[in-house]
Amino acid sequence: MRFWKKMERYKASDFVRAVSVLIGGTAVAQIIMLCVLPLLTRLYTPEDFSVLSVYLALLSVISVAATLRFELAIPIPEDDVDAINILFLAIVSSALSGTLIALVVYFFSEYLSLLFGRPNLQYYLWVLPVGIFFSGSYSALQFWTGRKKRFSDIAKTKVQQAFGAASVQILYGFFASTPLGLILGQTINNGAGAVGLATKSYFLDKSSLSGVQFHKMRKLFKKYDRFPKYSMLEGLANNAAIQVPVILIASLAASPEAGYLLLAMQLMQAPIGLVGGAVSQVYLSKAPEMQRAGQLSNFTLDTLLGLVKVGIIPLVAAGAMAPFVFPIIFGEQWQRAGVIILYMVPWIAMQLLASPISMALHITNNQPIAMYLQFCGLLLRVGAVAIIALWIPSKLTEVYAVTGFVFYTVYLIIVMNVTQVKIWDFLCRVKYIIGVAVALFLLAIIYVARLRFI
Repeated sequence: MRFWKKMERYKASDFVRAVSVLIGGTAVAQIIMLCVLPLLTRLYTPEDFSVLSVYLALLSVISVAATLRFELAIPIPEDDVDAINILFLAIVSSALSGTLIALVVYFFSEYLSLLFGRPNLQYYLWVLPVGIFFSGSYSALQFWTGRKKRFSDIAKTKVQQAFGAASVQILYGFFASTPLGLILGQTINNGAGAVGLATKSYFLDKSSLSGVQFHKMRKLFKKYDRFPKYSMLEGLANNAAIQVPVILIASLAASPEAGYLLLAMQLMQAPIGLVGGAVSQVYLSKAPEMQRAGQLSNFTLDTLLGLVKVGIIPLVAAGAMAPFVFPIIFGEQWQRAGVIILYMVPWIAMQLLASPISMALHITNNQPIAMYLQFCGLLLRVGAVAIIALWIPSKLTEVYAVTGFVFYTVYLIIVMNVTQVKIWDFLCRVKYIIGVAVALFLLAIIYVARLRFI
């Protein structure tokens, strides 16, 4: 493909190889989870998935701040000793955050469960502190492993995670069939990855480990304090914009709407995890070098072109088919999730483009812009869902999907401006792909509306 040929001007064989390895590992993991989902939707009810959706929303929002976002600083120092001290800063922060949440859960679990509209959640919140520690640690260890260019190790842990999560969820579903099986599976998912990467790093990076010292960690905390000051708030706002509406939908919707939404999000986030996540990991490992060489603009443009050519048409096609194939694959009671997926297509398409290159804001020291953007997104998405809940509570999910599209479109435009990518030049190069994608999406919306699925 021309995309890969263009990458050669950046010594892109390394880039392409790294992306391919990560995509391969993520693809295997995604295939495992996708194959398991039709069984899980028959072992667990939409209400069980609603409980899981609230748990995952809490986990996602808290864990992104648990590391104080120091993991984003791991690729930046030239010296590995500085980088590994930042890694330990992130892991220690995750442990302290998990301890703090454990105290909150111990004293307020019943109150929180009632607040979130899922009274039985109180019996499962004890897993949350463990999940926060593992999630934060795994995120930090991924960045360290990416810095060391050991992308195959990251790929292996993703497969291990998928096997561990699937095994627990299936076994628990057969014998107990309560939301705890789904929740434990997600926790083991992160735990397996963190333990795997930590073990590998311990044996391969002993020389760097000897340089971990408290006074260095304190010095680096001050040097990279822009990350807890700005990036942490940005991450909180970003995840809250995605997850708080899910909690609102779980609390306010009469049906298990949050369960349908969770299934739809798990399936639609697969392209983000498969292509976007892999490209993001490698983009961040390469972008500082491109920035120093004055090539960040061209590098970002070629990354965007590749994402459009690889991801957009398959994404739209899958969304168009979802309302028709969901009842067959997951059972009749899950047809609503297929309709939700169709609504989510524009949102996920823009997220697929914006998320991988969003790291450019950190590389160019524009953390304040990233933070303000995410807070605007939080106000837009939570505010829209809260307002619509007063008048049209049956359309909460649809409004949530539309605001996602609006937010990521604005985010993409701003990142392109910061990296000096010419928007018109980009659009001219992908106009035919975008035209086909828009036409296919509109035809699907019209057809589904005529069948009164919507």
